[in-house]
Amino acid sequence: MAEFTMELNDEQKEVRDWLHGFAADVIRPAAAEWDEREETPWPVIQEAAKIGVYSLDFYAQQYFDPTGLGIPMVMEELFWGDAGIALSIVGTGLAAVGVLANGTEEQIGTWIPQMYGDVNDVKVAAFCSSEPDAGSDVASMRTRAVYDEAKDEWVLNGTKTWATNGGIANVHVVVAVVDPELGSKGHASFIVPPGTPGLSQGQKFKKHGIRASHTAEVVLEDVRVPGSCLLGGKEKLDERLARAREKARSGGERVKNAAMATFEASRPAVGAMAVGTARAAYEVALEYATTREQFGRPIVDNQGVAFQLADMRTSIDAARLLVWRASWMAVNGKRFTAAEGSMSKLFASETAKKVTGQAIQILGGNGYTREYPVERMHRDAAIYTIFEGTSEIQRLVIARTLAGVPIR
Repeated sequence: MAEFTMELNDEQKEVRDWLHGFAADVIRPAAAEWDEREETPWPVIQEAAKIGVYSLDFYAQQYFDPTGLGIPMVMEELFWGDAGIALSIVGTGLAAVGVLANGTEEQIGTWIPQMYGDVNDVKVAAFCSSEPDAGSDVASMRTRAVYDEAKDEWVLNGTKTWATNGGIANVHVVVAVVDPELGSKGHASFIVPPGTPGLSQGQKFKKHGIRASHTAEVVLEDVRVPGSCLLGGKEKLDERLARAREKARSGGERVKNAAMATFEASRPAVGAMAVGTARAAYEVALEYATTREQFGRPIVDNQGVAFQLADMRTSIDAARLLVWRASWMAVNGKRFTAAEGSMSKLFASETAKKVTGQAIQILGGNGYTREYPVERMHRDAAIYTIFEGTSEIQRLVIARTLAGVPIR
């Protein structure tokens, strides 16, 4: 087990600086254009693939970094560049985490490479969990998966929403209900291979922020997938459902569902995204405050501005430390006994929302225009308190974990 440290090693610093250069030279110059276009920035993803940023090998290397700091470092630097474009680059990772968290070694080796494609033909993947009537309330999920034993196939029907890369993905990972009586414990995850009949894109959403990231509904109409596309396999599913039924009868502790396992693993990474956006806005505000003069002196000389900058930097550093702690714990097999993953996501996302708002205030009228990037950063930051568990849900998870109350 690696010791917890707040100091990056030489290799990590080299990767960080390399990513920072890519974010500064490739992502930032394209940010405003793709925000306005509200389209997937395929050319930027292609550039990321060419240098190895968008690849299975790169993310696997960071994922298995024994310090746990690889993934949060990557997320912070890319989202420092631009949240919308960065989400287009890393959005496939949520589907990949879903397979890593629930799949067999064979499934991991088969499907994750197909999520990314190759440098000459990049692909994306989508993780489909939320539904029109089931966002934070995963127990209300209605998408059904019914097993056709005669054909060894699963038949999926339902509608998913808020799916990053939904409908344009090469591979979709879909969470569905296999036993309605068990509520959230009766869920399972399925791979929907490329070109599977019955899967289609529904509404594409026009969003307040992260506009360069494709977000849409995914409609499933009698979608048939082979039995081998059930993540973890049927034997494992049957055993898990049997345990859940027994615990339900005896009033025992909960069994983790497939969607929750994915989100629990990814929450510190979302916190790191928020840190990157907050840091970017803070740096713009700091530079502006030291160069903009009013009444014959830089505005940073005014306590009203200086104190805001002090609070912004303090909150950003605190958020990063929470993210790093949770990431280190996850990689080293330490349980989140105080919901440390949710803590990191909650504090970092609230920090991003507040800091980007303060940046606009420091820039004044300029901050409210699209001539400066903090307006876009503020719009982007709003998503962090909403997706992969709202701030309210994070507080609920933290409180129930501290109180020892089951999280449904």
